[in-house]
Amino acid sequence: MSDPIDPIPSGYAGATPYLIVRDGGKAIDFYTQVFGAEEVLRLASPDDGSIGHAELRIAGGIIMLADEVPDMDIFAPPSVGGSSVGLMVYVEDPDAVFAAALGAGATQFKPVCDQFYGERSGTFDDPFGHRWTVSCRIEEMSHEEVRQKFEQLYGDGG
Repeated sequence: MSDPIDPIPSGYAGATPYLIVRDGGKAIDFYTQVFGAEEVLRLASPDDGSIGHAELRIAGGIIMLADEVPDMDIFAPPSVGGSSVGLMVYVEDPDAVFAAALGAGATQFKPVCDQFYGERSGTFDDPFGHRWTVSCRIEEMSHEEVRQKFEQLYGDGG
C-alpha cells in the first residue's frame, strides 16, 4: 500500500494570495526584481505568452498570479477601479525594498517610517494595481504593549 497523499502541498500552508494582473510576465519580472521572488511555476499560453497560472515564492511564502480574462469575469484591479486587498511582506530592509519598488515603476502610497507598534514600514502600489506594505521589526513589543500605545494615540475605542 502506498503512503497517503498529503492534502496540503509542502510549503503551501496558510492563505495563499492569488493576484490577477495585466501582463503577467512583467508582473513576475517586477516581483523578482523588487522582492527577489523565486519563480516556482509558470504556465504560459503558447499563442501569446499570457500567464494562465504562475507561482512565486516571496519571503518564504507563495503567491499565485494569472493574467486577467475578461471573458471569464476574471479582472485585474485597474479593470474594476482598484483593489480593496493589500499584501504585507516582512523584509530585512523596507527602505531598500521600497526604493527598488519605486525604481521598478511602483508608486508611493505611504512613505517608509517608524510605526508606534514597533515596526518600520511603507506602502506602495505596484504597476499592476496591487498594494504592498513592506515592514521590519525595530522593537520587540507584546500585544498588550501595542494595545496600550494604540489607546494612548487613538483613545480606548470604547
